[in-house]
Amino acid sequence: MNLKDLLVSDAIVAKLDLLSRDQVIEKAGGLLVSAGTVLPQYIEAMRKVMEDLGPYCVIAPGIALLHARPENGVIRSSLALVTLKHPICFGHSTNDPVDLAFALAANDKKSHIDALAELAGYLSESNFLRVLRENTNSLSLKNSIFSYIDNRK
Repeated sequence: MNLKDLLVSDAIVAKLDLLSRDQVIEKAGGLLVSAGTVLPQYIEAMRKVMEDLGPYCVIAPGIALLHARPENGVIRSSLALVTLKHPICFGHSTNDPVDLAFALAANDKKSHIDALAELAGYLSESNFLRVLRENTNSLSLKNSIFSYIDNRK
């Protein structure tokens, strides 16, 4: 599975005006629910992971990768993205505040690994981060992400 397979076009939303990490989890998870890739209980499972394990999901400056376990309601592997109008503190000591929040649903422990490695590579590129952070509407963000991926291959 590659990143384009994992990303759900209808689950990419730009510049939301959210006020808390719970709202970010709710919105990002809700996009996956609306896309039919997870059951509603997956949102609560992501929230519980955050409560139980802390903000380790903040994987790089300004970037969170929210997730829960496959048995918590994953129908098929998928990835959502919410970009934020105003960054939000998740409680991470060095990588806060967050302005890019991905929600990952993996239906097993392995099939999504290549796609995540691909994403990690892109997230290390300043041009890709600029694409994510500078697009102000969802359609433009979606088109820019998929175009960027297509042009990198």
